[in-house]
Amino acid sequence: MRIGIIGTGMVGQTLGSKLVSLGHQVTLGSRSKDNEKALAWAAQAGPDAHCGTFAEAAAFGEAVLNATGGTVALAALRAAGAEHLDGKLLIDVSNPLVFDPAGQVSLDPVNTDSVGERIQREFPGARVVKALNTINCELMADPGRLTGEHNLFIAGNDAAAKAETVALLGEFGWPAEWILDLGDITAARATEMMMPFWLRMMRHFGNAEFNYSFRRPA
Repeated sequence: MRIGIIGTGMVGQTLGSKLVSLGHQVTLGSRSKDNEKALAWAAQAGPDAHCGTFAEAAAFGEAVLNATGGTVALAALRAAGAEHLDGKLLIDVSNPLVFDPAGQVSLDPVNTDSVGERIQREFPGARVVKALNTINCELMADPGRLTGEHNLFIAGNDAAAKAETVALLGEFGWPAEWILDLGDITAARATEMMMPFWLRMMRHFGNAEFNYSFRRPA
């Protein structure tokens, strides 16, 4: 599959490298065609790895991953172009984290809205699925780093898009039964609001090698 990734940070590069290793073709998109991080990634990731602008990445992909920060996601996707997102699976991995000068975190939007919802409203032709935003990028690409069952969450309005997301995550090593479907895209509010707690837990553990695991009665 051809996949466009919007964003050249650690999340975008980690997911891009995993997808290339699985046999997919990936274009990593940035604001400018000569982005140094994107060029370096493409040079080392192999012949199926490419880089370009946001618009070029979105046009290239049969599916698109938004791996930008939540506060800039809409601007990046506007640059990618609605015409390049129309009809496509768009997996939103972002979180709307805002850090004040003292390092305290808040969310914008929060409670009555989410980045996932804003993306779906602005790009109604895209089939938006919120996923992967509650864990570290290394775990996104390799759930076997942790022992035992642990969980991911997805949310979106399109059942077929969610099924495609589950299938793609299965290639990463996520069994379908570990992936919890929370319903329509408004559920992105809940998963985005998990992130301040996640950051506290990271400070508590001293690393990001952990995830949520839900247990129910036998």
